[in-house]
Amino acid sequence: MERENVKVILWGIGAMGKGMAEMLLNKKGVEIVGVVGRTHRLGKSMYDYLDVERGDRPDVIIGTYEEVITEKAADVCIIATDSYTRDNFEKIKYCLERKINVISTAEEMAYPQAQEPELAKEIDRLAKENGVSVLGTGINPGLMMDLLVIALTGACIDVESIKAERINNLSPFGPAVMHGQGVGISVEEFNKRVEEGTLDGHIGFPESIQMIADAIGWKLSDKVELSREPIVSKVYRKAPYAEVQPGDVAGCNMKGFGKVDGEVKIEMLHPQQVEPQLEGVETGDYITIKGTPNISMAIKPEVPGGIGTIAMCVNMIPHVINASPGLKTMIDLPVPRAIMGDMRDLIER
Repeated sequence: MERENVKVILWGIGAMGKGMAEMLLNKKGVEIVGVVGRTHRLGKSMYDYLDVERGDRPDVIIGTYEEVITEKAADVCIIATDSYTRDNFEKIKYCLERKINVISTAEEMAYPQAQEPELAKEIDRLAKENGVSVLGTGINPGLMMDLLVIALTGACIDVESIKAERINNLSPFGPAVMHGQGVGISVEEFNKRVEEGTLDGHIGFPESIQMIADAIGWKLSDKVELSREPIVSKVYRKAPYAEVQPGDVAGCNMKGFGKVDGEVKIEMLHPQQVEPQLEGVETGDYITIKGTPNISMAIKPEVPGGIGTIAMCVNMIPHVINASPGLKTMIDLPVPRAIMGDMRDLIER
């Protein structure tokens, strides 16, 4: 008997959704059965937006969510549209009520219990009621500054403090991320937006810090502290979705601190900017754990953010399908790994 392919719906076909579509089309045992888009993309072929030839594959026409997402229309829907749990909630709910598993790229969804405990409970309830599961993941949060840190503490008898640092290139990301990081604006505008609370910087530190604390059994004594400072460019920089004049902002130097008994135990440093190499900045991922034993890890250059997020979402598909119903996080599921064989072989029927 011929086994059915794993069926995937993509909600959003921007920078991340496009990359996921292209990755899925090159994998065995999986097919894209629908794409949810909006405005000018509606009614067009998915292949109009991809760098992959359609060949003899059936066409996939971009539709509204009501057209594409019907009961059990797919095994999983990857939602690549928002950053906040609150903005993502109705979309997730819509999929769960139609008995479809969900993977979300929304940074806060990596550990929504950190800042949206009530919504997290409701998502968990809806998922269980409909016999499906939900996961938020990506490169970060999702792997570099949380799951990888947690995995390394597995080699420790005890842990005194943790520092995670990610120096990365923002260039692969789309307009929403550029706006959130303040790329291309003046320093005055940046500082004004920080004061008003309209400049996101990196989204996900409270989630990553809470995930680490919960995983190893630390109780955070205060709210996670965040700070945002402008990275000012001395040179002209151009990225696919942003342009920076000398003297303007190329990115945001974001810091996060988690305290246990009033003392900083988890420190996160994340200077993000477009084209950092133009001023001699080398990217990298660094984890320093003080404990028994001390652990120091360096990955240079950084694991690229765009490709990494695309791969994490696709590679977690089988684990989300196999999971027991409910809201899941990266510490609940098997570790991510590349899928080089047939995706159907990984599904527990």
